[in-house]
Amino acid sequence: MKRSRDPVPLRHRVLVAIVGVAALTVALFAVPLAAVVGQLYRSETTGALERTATWLAAAVPDDLAQGGRVPRPLPRGLPSGLTVGVYTMDGGLLSGDGPQSSGVVVRARDGHVHDAIEDDFLVVSAPVPSDESMGGVVRVATPYDQVEDRIHRAWLVMAGLGVIVIGLATVFALRQSARLAAPLENLTRAAQDLGAGDFSIRAPHSDVREADTAGRALEATARRLGEVLDRERAFSADVSHQLRTQLTGMLLGLESALTRPDTGLPHAIRTALARGERLQTVIEDLVRLSRDSRTRAEPCDVGSLLEEVRADWHGTLAAQGRRLSVNLPGELPRAKASAAAIRQILRVLLENAAVHGKGETVIDVADLGDAIAIEIADQGEGVPEEADIFARRSGHDDGHGIGLALARSLAEAEGGRLTLRRGSPPVFNLLLPSASDHT
Repeated sequence: MKRSRDPVPLRHRVLVAIVGVAALTVALFAVPLAAVVGQLYRSETTGALERTATWLAAAVPDDLAQGGRVPRPLPRGLPSGLTVGVYTMDGGLLSGDGPQSSGVVVRARDGHVHDAIEDDFLVVSAPVPSDESMGGVVRVATPYDQVEDRIHRAWLVMAGLGVIVIGLATVFALRQSARLAAPLENLTRAAQDLGAGDFSIRAPHSDVREADTAGRALEATARRLGEVLDRERAFSADVSHQLRTQLTGMLLGLESALTRPDTGLPHAIRTALARGERLQTVIEDLVRLSRDSRTRAEPCDVGSLLEEVRADWHGTLAAQGRRLSVNLPGELPRAKASAAAIRQILRVLLENAAVHGKGETVIDVADLGDAIAIEIADQGEGVPEEADIFARRSGHDDGHGIGLALARSLAEAEGGRLTLRRGSPPVFNLLLPSASDHT
């Protein structure tokens, strides 16, 4: 089985890319430039030799090649390092220095200046003008290795400049790779911290816009996950409290029936069954809410739900000699919230009214256009204005426990709001988003 190769780090990729582009650019410019420089230096040397040869051809007497006469010496003041000779038209040496015969000299019989590399010398031949015919040929030569040395020195300078350019590109690539990789490495560490349970991560700011955008998105995700986890933990704590309350009430009723023979056993059983059914409804609703917490809730018929609530709680309040009134408008839109959540919120509020309230309990419903308002009021003493009855607490010091905290949490999870509109007599206000746009 073929093993997958380890991914290449971003720092290495950026470094190789920038240095590679710099080296390729230097090569694409340096190689042609080196050829041009070599040709330029050779042409420059050839031009200097041509000027010297032409000057000598004009200065040499045109009777040098006439038979029997002794050759005259060459003019003084010639550039050093040159090999100068005067030849016959057949390529034989008459005067000066150079080989006994030269092919470049023979080519000058056409009356033009010629250049070539001959015996490791760069050679230029120029014909000596004469009134009757060409009187000879001047041959000027310089060692070709001197020309090559000059070219090679120029190439070394160019190579040094190229190395400097590539070195600067390498330094830039190192800094640029670090600049690009550091934000991603910070994001990796932040993601690892998030995976370890740290929801307060903050990705360091950088000058890379995409990395900063990803960092802000990661921070927002961490905050949302932290809020969801806190809400889930609080929800679990509140639910366990509510279930224990219902179960404790049912068990206390059964124990009371067993320890008090005068208590009607059928009545105790019926009460326990009613509490058990209510507990079963609570469990089903809470399980449904837990499973559907990430899905969009189906619109709820608030009127039908309140009729169910009236039927469930009428007997409980009537046993206390209290009345339950539900006032519904003629037409009521559906609520964009879960029926299970609304049922549990109303159950907490009515249980609070049954335990702590007095007199008639009234449920008023109003259509506010984009929301549905449900108010639950009774004639009890209420709570002090400074008391935070929605705060989660483990005990029952104020008589309210943590049921109201669960109710508010459920309302906020459904996009609604639960508030205490008036402290005494108490009036709770539940706002739910409406599923109707009234268009």
